[in-house]
Amino acid sequence: MYDLIILGAGPAGLTAAIYAARAGMRFVVLERDGHGGGQISSAHVVQNYPACPGTTGYELGEQFRRHAMDLGAQIRLGNVVAVSHHDGIQTVTLDDGTNLESKTVIAATGTAPRKLGVAGEDRLRGVSYCALCDGAFYAGKSVAVVGGGDTGVEDGLYLAGICEQVTVILRRDVFRGARTRVELLRQQENVQIFYNTRVQEILGDTYVQELSLEGDHTGRLPVSAVFVAVGAAPETAYLHPLNLSLQDGYVPVDENCHTEIPGLFVAGDLRRKGLHQLVTAVSDGANAATGAARYVREMEQM
Repeated sequence: MYDLIILGAGPAGLTAAIYAARAGMRFVVLERDGHGGGQISSAHVVQNYPACPGTTGYELGEQFRRHAMDLGAQIRLGNVVAVSHHDGIQTVTLDDGTNLESKTVIAATGTAPRKLGVAGEDRLRGVSYCALCDGAFYAGKSVAVVGGGDTGVEDGLYLAGICEQVTVILRRDVFRGARTRVELLRQQENVQIFYNTRVQEILGDTYVQELSLEGDHTGRLPVSAVFVAVGAAPETAYLHPLNLSLQDGYVPVDENCHTEIPGLFVAGDLRRKGLHQLVTAVSDGANAATGAARYVREMEQM
C-alpha cells in the first residue's frame, strides 16, 4: 500500500511529488500519457512565473518533471476512472481494472478545454484546442482563434508568427488577457480582431473551410483552421463515487487542500479558488503534499 497516490503530472502534481519525496513518503504519480508536464507544456511562452520570464511552457514542464524524477518520483502510465474511500483507505481504479490502495490521494488532474458546442466542431479536421501543438500544420494559411483570455491572446501571438492571417474572435467587446500581451497582439500586422462576434457554425466537407459568424461581423470567414480557447472545465468525473460537494464544478478544500473526504486532497485547477494560474497550482501541490504527509503521520500514531 502506498502512503500517497498523486493523480496528474502537471505543475501541481509534480510539485506534490517533490514535497512527497522530501518527506520520505511511499508514493506514485499516475499520468494518462505517462510523461507529464500538464497544460503548461503547450504554452508558447510563460511570462508570469517568477524567475523564469520568457521560457516556453514545454521547457518549464520538463524542468518540473526532471526535478521530481531526480528526487525519485515514479511517473506511471495510468488512466484513472474512479476513486473510492472505505475504512480510511483510498482505492484508485484504472481503466484496465487495476486497483491501487493508498492512505492518501492528491487529485491534480486539471481541466479539459471547453468546446464551442457548434455544428461542425466534432466532425471537421482543423478544429484544435492547442495552437502550439497544431499551429505548424497551418503555417502560411489563414486561421481563426476564438477567445479573449490569456490562452486566446497567446495563441493569437504564436499563430501570427507562422500564419498568413489570424482572426481573433471575441464574444465581448474587451479582452480578458494580460494587458501588455493584448497590446502586443493588436500591433501584429497580420492579426484582425472581431469584437462582439460569435461562431455559429464551422463549415467544410472533411476539413475546416469557413466559419459562420453572427454579431458585429455577421457572415462567412474563410479559414483553414480554428483554434478554440474559451476556457476549461475541471476533470472530476472519476471523483463522482465519493459524492463530493462541488461548487461550479470545482472541488472546495481547506487551506491545506484537504477535501471533506478524509485523506483526499485536491490541488491545481480542480480546486475551487479565485486564481487559476501556474503559481497557485505549484502552491497547491506543496500544501497538499505537506497535508498528506501530516495526515499519514497522524494515522500511524493512532
